Amino acid sequence: MKWDDVTLIVLASCGLVTLLLAQINDVLDKVPQTIRAWRRIRQELRDGTEPESHEAPPEAGDQPMVG
Repeated sequence: MKWDDVTLIVLASCGLVTLLLAQINDVLDKVPQTIRAWRRIRQELRDGTEPESHEAPPEAGDQPMVG
């Protein structure tokens, strides 16, 4: 094995480790958000509440007519 091959293997290994660590970092950054979302879903299912929405309530004229 030549030194060129060894150098390429070392560089490729370092690049692979860097990419792997970046992916692990992204996953670990999203864990707290996922846990909060899961707790919120469980609480809403347990309490029977609906999620808060930022939409305005429908106007009286927007409701369909029954009859």
